[in-house]
Amino acid sequence: MTDLRFAWLEITGKCQLSCTHCYADSGPRGTDGVLRTSDWFRVIDQLASLGARSVQFIGGEPTLHSDLPAFVDRALDAGLGVEVFSNLVHVGPRLWDTFSRPGVRLATSYYSDTATQHEAITGRRGSHARTRANIAEALSRDIPLRAGVIDVSSSDFIGRQRTHAARDELSGLGVSSVGVDRLRGVGRGANVSPGPDQLCGRCGHGAVAISPTGEVWPCVFARWISLGNILDTDLETILSTVTVASLETSPVTAGSSCWPQGGGSCAPNDPPRP
Repeated sequence: MTDLRFAWLEITGKCQLSCTHCYADSGPRGTDGVLRTSDWFRVIDQLASLGARSVQFIGGEPTLHSDLPAFVDRALDAGLGVEVFSNLVHVGPRLWDTFSRPGVRLATSYYSDTATQHEAITGRRGSHARTRANIAEALSRDIPLRAGVIDVSSSDFIGRQRTHAARDELSGLGVSSVGVDRLRGVGRGANVSPGPDQLCGRCGHGAVAISPTGEVWPCVFARWISLGNILDTDLETILSTVTVASLETSPVTAGSSCWPQGGGSCAPNDPPRP
């Protein structure tokens, strides 16, 4: 793989929510995996040395990892742009200080303008009000923030989802970047084993994902495609043995922009651009 620009760093599988569609199958019983703080520092340093421009900390819920502020500091010190993809259910003072640092952006998911429908998807009462309040707080602090509205109505349990109303509400709060994406058949969003038809066809084009267990994937949605493990092999060696052609297994015709990297609207999408 050449021209590495971006990496998803999935630092934990823990999450306060139990979203019905979660592609990472995260939840309250998740863990931080096996990577130590020093392992993540090494990954961040290697990404910077390989020419990556930005990283996105994701989970699970990345704010539940006690070392998130240290990871953000390490990435910024390495010259990387940083985005934290959070459900924004709970943000303490220390994290607000971290998120307020120059070079840090936030991203979040939102499901409906009504608490009843939003919480039917997240599986936690009170999550709608908390996320909404923290979106407003982030904007009041002038922290760059974008949001993705995930349409899970195809899962048949939710009925007619108020995706357009959710988008309008976010715009009314002052969120300038709001995207809408469909349910992905990965993780809890899958009724059968996931396959390449859930991908955009551009996996491995300038991006890589790393899991809490050290597994390296070409995309957070391509979780069944392991390129190697950073506990066994350094990242440069792993990526040097991967060709993009070997990853182009999707029957979907690749466009000029990969949704997780470009102008589409999957979550996590539109990583920060330096």
